[in-house]
Amino acid sequence: MQKKDYYKILGISKDANLAEIKKSYKRLAIKYHPDRNQGNKYYEEKFKEIKEAYEILSDDNKRSMYDQYGHSAFNNSDDSFTSSFTSTGDFNDIFSDIFGDVFGSNKKNKNRSSSNRGSDIQYDIVLNLEDVIYGVSKNIRINVIQKCSLCNGTGCRTGYKKIVCNICKGSGNLKIKQGFFTVQQTCPNCNGERYIINNPCYICKGEGVERSLKDILVKIPAGVNNNDKIRLIGKGNSGVFGKNPGDLYICIKLRKHNIFNRDGNNLYCKIPINFTIAALGGKIEVPTLEGNINLKIPPETQTGKIFRIKNKGIKSLKSNIKGDLLCKVYIETPVNLNRYQKKLLYNLGFSLNNNKENNNPKSRNFFEKVRNFFKNFTK
Repeated sequence: MQKKDYYKILGISKDANLAEIKKSYKRLAIKYHPDRNQGNKYYEEKFKEIKEAYEILSDDNKRSMYDQYGHSAFNNSDDSFTSSFTSTGDFNDIFSDIFGDVFGSNKKNKNRSSSNRGSDIQYDIVLNLEDVIYGVSKNIRINVIQKCSLCNGTGCRTGYKKIVCNICKGSGNLKIKQGFFTVQQTCPNCNGERYIINNPCYICKGEGVERSLKDILVKIPAGVNNNDKIRLIGKGNSGVFGKNPGDLYICIKLRKHNIFNRDGNNLYCKIPINFTIAALGGKIEVPTLEGNINLKIPPETQTGKIFRIKNKGIKSLKSNIKGDLLCKVYIETPVNLNRYQKKLLYNLGFSLNNNKENNNPKSRNFFEKVRNFFKNFTK
């Protein structure tokens, strides 16, 4: 099923700023949140749709990728390429965003929770032009922080478990009454983690993570360009104490091609032609991504002339429309001439010099300008 446009889901224009995006999201999220419409599948799916649109458009990097490539920027047969959206626990976050600055509700804990999320990783992958024309799968090896292999992320030594913090009683925060107000702060004993580890793991020292090498299969879609990024959700560094992992960004780097230069979805190449074909016209073979084709060169073609061949470029990742191939011809001066060839050229040159006005109008005009320049210069 084709996904709806994220901008239409939130009811905003494509040039909406972050404040407008947040305002629209809060309004729609409150209206459609499943906690206010329990048992209604329509509202549940609508809320997931709204939250997905917000998570993409509120992030500059994701929004840029979406604007350029649409939903295909986040689609892949591997589940790691798609975001997961849950309805539970989000309602409080919505009101916290609205009223948090006034009442300071749980802001410190919220920031701490975000900081415990695993960090993102960027990996630069170098590809040939042929790789991005049709798409390719590549195995990469990254140095990543993962769950500890000994304690499986618990942070505890074998045979031991975390114990509930005896200060905050497992809430992660303390409420301190000050006059008419109650102030909530992070528990200093467990640092907001709710549990205490008295017998930490020998390998991870109680953090639940360790650094190791990991092999990942990356699927590169056809049409990606230099410096494009592919986001693999949850494939970054794991967070401490079992917190959610970060993301892995695959940054595309293209090697220089020996025939084609790429500009967007168009391809450019330079093709030498001999001066007889340039003067009299003829056909030459030019390379394309699908093999050689014949290109007709009209008589009296000048060096630097560009010929556009439609739909012989690279297919767009977003629209599936192919770019064009632009061939720039330049006239090659012949070398290693034999005596007979030199004589023919000498006779041709003699003939051309005697009829410059018709055969070499550009040369005639140029030297006419030179003569006028020196004539005016010496006045």
